[in-house]
Parts: sequence; C-alpha cells; structure tokens
Amino acid sequence: MRMKPIAVALLSLGLLAGGSAALSAHAQDTTLSLNMAPDKAPPPTPVALDELDAFIANTQKKFDVPGIAIAIVKDGQIVYERGFGIREMGKPDKVTPDTMFAIASNTKAFTASALAKLADEGKLSYDDRVIDHLPWFRMNDPYVTHEMRIKDLLSHRSGLGLGAGDLLYWPGTTYSTEEVARRLKDVPLVGSFRGQYAYDNILFGVAGLVVEKISGMSFRDYLIRNFFTPLGMSNTVYNSDDLKPSMNTAVGHAKSDFTKLEPVKVMSWHNVSGAGGIYSSVHDISKWMIANMQGKIVSPKMQKQMWSIITPMNIAEPPVPELAGMKPNFQGYGAGWQLSDYRGNKLVWHTGGWPGQVSRVTLVPDKKIGIVVLTNAEVGAAFQAVTYRALDAMLGNPPHDWNNAYGLALAKQQSNADDSWKKHLASRNASLKPSLPLASYAQTYRDPWYGDVRVFMEGSKLRMQFAKTPDLLGTLEPWQGNTFIAKWDQRWLNGDAFVNFNLDADGAIVGATMSAVSPLTDFSFDYQDLRLSPVKEKK
Repeated sequence: MRMKPIAVALLSLGLLAGGSAALSAHAQDTTLSLNMAPDKAPPPTPVALDELDAFIANTQKKFDVPGIAIAIVKDGQIVYERGFGIREMGKPDKVTPDTMFAIASNTKAFTASALAKLADEGKLSYDDRVIDHLPWFRMNDPYVTHEMRIKDLLSHRSGLGLGAGDLLYWPGTTYSTEEVARRLKDVPLVGSFRGQYAYDNILFGVAGLVVEKISGMSFRDYLIRNFFTPLGMSNTVYNSDDLKPSMNTAVGHAKSDFTKLEPVKVMSWHNVSGAGGIYSSVHDISKWMIANMQGKIVSPKMQKQMWSIITPMNIAEPPVPELAGMKPNFQGYGAGWQLSDYRGNKLVWHTGGWPGQVSRVTLVPDKKIGIVVLTNAEVGAAFQAVTYRALDAMLGNPPHDWNNAYGLALAKQQSNADDSWKKHLASRNASLKPSLPLASYAQTYRDPWYGDVRVFMEGSKLRMQFAKTPDLLGTLEPWQGNTFIAKWDQRWLNGDAFVNFNLDADGAIVGATMSAVSPLTDFSFDYQDLRLSPVKEKK
C-alpha cells in the first residue's frame, strides 16, 4: 500500500513511497487467453543501458538496500532484467529476475482491471452505485453512501482522510475483509465527497468484495484465473498467505528506530488484499506491463477510463533543486493508476509500500516502454532514482545523477524530522507528572471504527495493546502531564505515538487521542482519527 517511512508531504513527487498458488478447481477451467507469446530470448541490451548496472550498484550502497530487481520492456519485449544483491541480510541467496517481492499498492491496478474486465463483460459499470452490489455498504455520511460509485472506490476522492481506516489492517489485524469494510460507517470523513485527492487503501478492499459478489468466486481465484495464469505469471501469488518457504522470495528490511537496518517479519494483509496483497517478480510484472500496453487486459474504452484523470492532484515543489527536472506539468489519479508526465511523455505508474519493501511500476504507453523496480528496503529514494535513470536512458534524455538528487532530498527529509523532534523536546515540561497514579490509566478504551485498545499494568510499567493488532503492543512512557509516548515493542515499525488522556473536572479519564511522534512514520498509522473512550463496566 504505501511506502515506509517516507514523508507525506513528498507524496506527489514520488518520494512516498504498498510461482502462482495452485488454482482452485473451478478456476482451472478458464478459456480466457490473452495470446501472450511464450518467453523469447531477450534482444541485445540497448547501448543506452550500458551504465545502468553500475548506477544500480551505487544506488544499493547509497541508500542501504540489500536487494533490487529491475526489468525494462520495449515494444513488447524484455530488453533488460537484472537482480542485484541478496534476498535477506546475512544469507547468501541472490536476488534474480524471478525473485518475488511484495508489490503492495501496485496491486491496485489489478483490482481496477478486474472491475474493468467485469464491465467489459456487461456485468457492471464503473458508474454503478456500490450499494447496488453491496447493499450493506455504508460510509459515515448517508449522501456519500448513496452516491458512492464503483469508480469512486478506485480514485481516492471519497472524503476520507489520508490513510483513513488503515489501522483496521495495518500492521496486520485479525479482522476479516468484510469486517474492515463494514467498519467504514464509523470512519470519519474529513473532506468533501469528490472534492479533493486523499490516498486510501480501505476502499480497494471494498472493490475486491464487489469483484467477489459479481464474479461468484473469491478475489484470489479471480486474479489467478483472469490475469496470473493467462499471462504466465508463474512467480506471482495473491498475497503473503500463499508464500511457501521453498519459494524465491525477498525478505523486507527496515531501520529500527530509523537507524539500524534489520529484516522484518512477513505480514499478511488478508483483509485488504485488493489494495496491496500481491507478491510478484520483475519478470512476471514485465508480462503484465506488456499486456497492458498492448491493450490485452481490458477493452480500449475501459483502459481509457483507467488511464484518464479522475481525481486531480496538487503538484508540489521539488524539495531540492536537483529534482526540478522530474516535476510534472500535470498529475492526477485514474482508476488504480497514477498519471503524470515527464519531459513531454505521459506516464502511467504506481508505487507500492509494504513492511520492508517498496517498489514502482512505470509505463510510457506512447513509446511502449515499461519499467518495474522492486526493492527489499523501506527507502523510496532508491526505486525513484533507478526508475528515472532508466527512463532517461530509454527516452534518450541527457544523463542526470538521480542518486545524488534523491540522496539530497532524503537528507532534507531526515533533517526536517530531526527539527520536529527538537521542537517536541523544547516544548516539553518534564516536571509535569501524570495527574493520576499509573494504574488509574489502566482501562479498556474503545474507538467507534477500530474497536478496543487495552491499557494495563505489567509490573511497574503501563502497557498498551490494540486488541485486533498483535504487533501494536508497547509501553506507555510518561512524556508530560497526561501525555505519554507509546513505544511499540516491534521497533522496526517506526510508529511510536503520543497518547494524550483527557480528564474531566473531577479528574476522571473521559477519553484519549493519539498522534505520530515522527513525521517519518507511515501514514497508515492513522492515529489521528482515533477517538478513544473508556469502556464502562457493566453492573
């Protein structure tokens, strides 16, 4: 779904950085054929790419990325595909073009295509109301509920805030997909319906449920039957639950406390797979890119809808002058794809962020060029630098040191985060102690959309546990007054949060709010939308 840890303010500049499992019996009788030619011996590598190997090796070193895989297609053929580095720190297994990475939010294009394909078959329209297919579907406003269309699920214009509802699945919860979707009715809307762009994941989970309702099969089987198998994507699985130890799979890496790089555990987004579940390789994604540019996925009519701007996006100023050359003239979101331009060429692209893995898929449809970059570390600067270096080579642009440019942007981002922490420290009055004994804060609190959060004593420590999120377990350390910092035991999450308890005039706790400590914290930690209230004990 998103890239971690990367500042929200840099989203529009791309600094933000989400073998096929056996088919079920009913999915094996597919008659669909996308007429994909069998893999051919690759043509000679274009001379323009002669320096790319060295560039990527420098990218790995500069941004501390254990492994990178890249493939470039041109005119329906793979012209370059490589694996660099290792799948996991401390282990010898090399990254190859067949190594599977979490492609995260690059899954969204598959989800949008699934609905477009059903539209081509006359089974739905992008303009259908969601409630016509899922009568139980509810948003936090009756008008939005009534008017929400299939197209709105795919274009980030619902009125939800950035990453709203993501704690229902991030960093891995026990809710089901339908339970996540049904809780949308209590997730607050912070913007006007269709009034502005705000990236979300949760509605792509709803989109997957629509696919299941219309097709009569699981979303997993639909993707396998209609895309993975016909395209020959033999190193692609629906989500991490389909991974097996014997598979050629990359392990994600993150910097605990934003400093020390370490492997992170594999997580399952079983409950919002339509937003970011797929694992795939650059070799397989090459087939996906070629089929899209050859018009073999959906009809020209539906592809035009997907690749046309539905939701305009603001264009931010580059954070450093060295990135001025990639500032687009237009930018917006279609259906499952982001749309912009680069040096006079329209780009159709998306990025993906997963715990420890970030990526980018980029199409230049008019030139029949496609580039996919998959990485196993949480640093969007790496895949951006490689993507733009490859674009320049394929488009015949003058060379530019994108590693240096993105390195400067990353340094500025870190500097801004350091300044933010210094401001917190300067404003803190450490002499202000909690108003109540620590044990008085130990209660169960409930948020309308997330559910229960338990605060309890463990020895002399105050601890917090999100009931449906095993990894959100940590210690509440006093900060000042009735504000604490939740420091999660899993330090690679980089998601520590301020927790502010609100007291009434009699000193009783009436609620609590939360906010991320660092601006580098991934926006899927949507603490700001939580409104926690003590659960009253039944008499």
